[in-house]
Amino acid sequence: MQTLEHRLQINSNEPDCGYGWVCVAACFTINAFTWGVVSSYGIYLAHYLSNETFTKARPIDFAFIGGLNFAVAMLAAPAVTALVRRYEIHLPMSLGILIFGIAYVSASFSWRIWQLYLSQGVLVGLGVGFLYIPSIAILSQWFSTKRSLANGISAAGSGVGGLIFSLSTGATIEHLGLAWSLRLVGVMAVTANTLATIFIRSRNRVVQPASIPFDIVLLRRYEVFLLLTWAFISMFGYIALLFSLSDYAISIGLSRDQAIQITAYLNLGTAVGRPVIGSISDRYGRIEIAGLLTLLCGLCCFVLWLPFQSFAVTVVFAIISGAILGVFWVTIGPLCVEVAGLEELPSLLSLAWLTTVLPTAFSETIALQLRRPGMKREYLYPQIFSGLSYILASFCLWELRRHRKSLSRTDAARNQSPR
Repeated sequence: MQTLEHRLQINSNEPDCGYGWVCVAACFTINAFTWGVVSSYGIYLAHYLSNETFTKARPIDFAFIGGLNFAVAMLAAPAVTALVRRYEIHLPMSLGILIFGIAYVSASFSWRIWQLYLSQGVLVGLGVGFLYIPSIAILSQWFSTKRSLANGISAAGSGVGGLIFSLSTGATIEHLGLAWSLRLVGVMAVTANTLATIFIRSRNRVVQPASIPFDIVLLRRYEVFLLLTWAFISMFGYIALLFSLSDYAISIGLSRDQAIQITAYLNLGTAVGRPVIGSISDRYGRIEIAGLLTLLCGLCCFVLWLPFQSFAVTVVFAIISGAILGVFWVTIGPLCVEVAGLEELPSLLSLAWLTTVLPTAFSETIALQLRRPGMKREYLYPQIFSGLSYILASFCLWELRRHRKSLSRTDAARNQSPR
């Protein structure tokens, strides 16, 4: 007869139970102190664009640095996936903590633009990649019926972190200066991410995932092509909107404090909206909800962001878009499971990260090139660019939904046919 302790140990290792919720808390913390920190780059961007902190630097330089946070993180995916396959999750995550801390401390000593490229661009991206990529597959291993909810709660960490760091970054820059603002971020991130890494656990020994860094076989599947195309196109809209909103607020005559508040409201929307997205995805369909919200975000750009230039409407847009603009980050894990299965999850996630490298690297650069300083509506073309990206991306998920339903009908007809 099994002892109570033994039965509890078994139950705690089953999906939707026990230690999985500890892993949710750990992943929430990692999101808060990686992507939450990165999402506050809009505050740094507005500061860099308004002050000649780095001589001979152009606006496009600062836009590209922010894009590198995402692009380098995604570019590191094959190497991180290979390390996880060989050494499990804790070694690469520990390396990520070290790199992330070094990145922000070294950025505080930067006085030339190439140094900022290396520190606040490349090293921050590497740190995020080594921390985040091992963690993203874990919750799908621990949860089944509540998979999207768990991922939504975890992804909300970036909103909570973004809210905290958006407000604190502006204040620390004003009262302590840019250098100490960067150092404080580095110290806090290292501390929080270390605690999260200690508590996080994978179920790789149970699931035994393939963990192939670049799986050519997966790329041949139409469903995978549609999912990756959605990721590629939607990321252009996401980065342009996320990083541009703070400087856009200044361009329409709002104060710097109001611009910081708008970034904070966007992150508040992220913190509240992502668990809701996860919950309704589990109930009404993960592909359907992801496609609907991608379309809705694009429409909001045209209905709320583009026509109006007041603080109140911009706040409303920031809250609504904050809840849904990062639908990719909430749903990509569960969607990969839907398309390829749990065993292929790390391999398909690695492909998804690589797919987003180019849009994350160049989206804000494109947005700033589309900007027209001196015009009455300086951000008109970046707004159109962002909205169209989301709308076009949504078509990929609607086609994915149609294709899967078609396959289901075909399989049902085959099973009902006489043998």
